[in-house]
Amino acid sequence: MTAKKKPAAKKTAKKPAAKKKPVSPAEATAQIDALIAGLGDWRGERLAQVRRLIHEADPEVVEEWKWRGAPVWSHAGILLVGNAHKAKVKLTFHQGAKLPDPRGVFNNGLDGNQWRAIDLQEDDALDVEGFQALVRAAVAYNVARKG
Repeated sequence: MTAKKKPAAKKTAKKPAAKKKPVSPAEATAQIDALIAGLGDWRGERLAQVRRLIHEADPEVVEEWKWRGAPVWSHAGILLVGNAHKAKVKLTFHQGAKLPDPRGVFNNGLDGNQWRAIDLQEDDALDVEGFQALVRAAVAYNVARKG
């Protein structure tokens, strides 16, 4: 008995992915403001605190809005992303594996080869000096890489 050949599948042209218009820094700032206000709980307060600390550590930081609604802070490339989850605020440093963390601020993604994160629960204290040192180290890493 011979096997029947299936008819050749018709090739359909794929539609190019629609490119999203980049959000301006002013729009990103407004969206981050709205996110923080809309959370209305400790997570909004924590994101506001982190945002302030990032700007103190790097006055030239650029705020962006990416990936379906995530605040992103950049300087010569992405520094970190902030996300509010149900029970935590997650701060993911894009090149965290390349950054010195002598104070042990990172507590997630420690075995990865690129990113590192800080997961903060409601009552967790943030090592402010250690966090700001990570922000400055991320800026220095990005600037050196672009140089």
